[in-house]
Amino acid sequence: MKILRCPNKECEPSRKRVSGNVIRFGFYQTRWGKRRRYRCQTCQKTFCSNAGTPYYRLQHRRATFDQVATLSVEGLNKSAIARVEHIGWNTVDRWLEKATDCGRRFNDQKTIGFRATELQADKIRTIIQGKQQPTWIFATIEVWSRLWSSTVVGRRSYQNTLMLYRNVAERAKGEDIPLITTDGFEFYERVIGQVFGPACVYGQVVKTRRNNRIVKVERRVVIGTEGRFEERLRRSEDSSTLNTSFIERLNLTIRQGSAYLCRRTICHARWMGRLEGHLELLRCYYNFVRPHRSLKFGREIRTPAMQAGLVGKRLTLRQIFCSGIVSLSSCEIVLVFVYSLTPFSIENGVPQAA
Repeated sequence: MKILRCPNKECEPSRKRVSGNVIRFGFYQTRWGKRRRYRCQTCQKTFCSNAGTPYYRLQHRRATFDQVATLSVEGLNKSAIARVEHIGWNTVDRWLEKATDCGRRFNDQKTIGFRATELQADKIRTIIQGKQQPTWIFATIEVWSRLWSSTVVGRRSYQNTLMLYRNVAERAKGEDIPLITTDGFEFYERVIGQVFGPACVYGQVVKTRRNNRIVKVERRVVIGTEGRFEERLRRSEDSSTLNTSFIERLNLTIRQGSAYLCRRTICHARWMGRLEGHLELLRCYYNFVRPHRSLKFGREIRTPAMQAGLVGKRLTLRQIFCSGIVSLSSCEIVLVFVYSLTPFSIENGVPQAA
């Protein structure tokens, strides 16, 4: 089912859903066949079904666009994608900008309302322009659902750590008292105590390395008592001892999925915005599209978003790109596809729930 809105900003019915306001208005010819055209009965403006999506005025097949986005989040760099798909490098770069913008907006609207029973956080070190100024990627995972809940890119500072946990606290349900595990980074204790308060249970896993080998693992309770820790670990379905293994496995997935973060690579991101955008696309793909092997129940392999209750079934990139969360840089047209997703409209340049 499709709910279409008029692209004309001066048309009053375009700001709200009006049954029967937009009607079918023939077809238009493309290189791959006919496409449907629509018309608003109020202002008599016509528009196509791809308007407001990354596919608008695309000179290639939509399947090629989806394939480029998939290869990007599977670890291929732009030059390799251009060679594989036989398209220009600039075309790949332009398409990925559209895809990352859509992925960022999809994450903002859909990654909300999940249960945070057990959280783990860690950092990944990378470089943007030079080795003298390293950049850090903060990431958190909800262990029970394997949901990549939040990420922040920037310096290893108090403000970025606070931004990470505030984002998690705002998006998660406040019903459960989370069990939080991190490494021994100095700002974690202060930030977690400020955001979650004394009600949470927080512990640290400090690893001592010698010649690139772990020689000692120290587990210590920071917020909470030993009795509360033992109770939470008994209730946990995934952890029998305090650990950071799940977030470390997510770090490996992030490095494998982004060509910017691979070891010994020449594909470093030149701007922080490019790295942030690609991580948002990768997070969208990881949570909603890619099935997780540890979430196998019989013949069904769920995605982290399915396990967290954010969606009812595994999505595809086509459904995400056509989900109605449009790019504001080209929002002359607002198009909403209803597929077990919440429709949104644009009012005064801000997405609003319909």
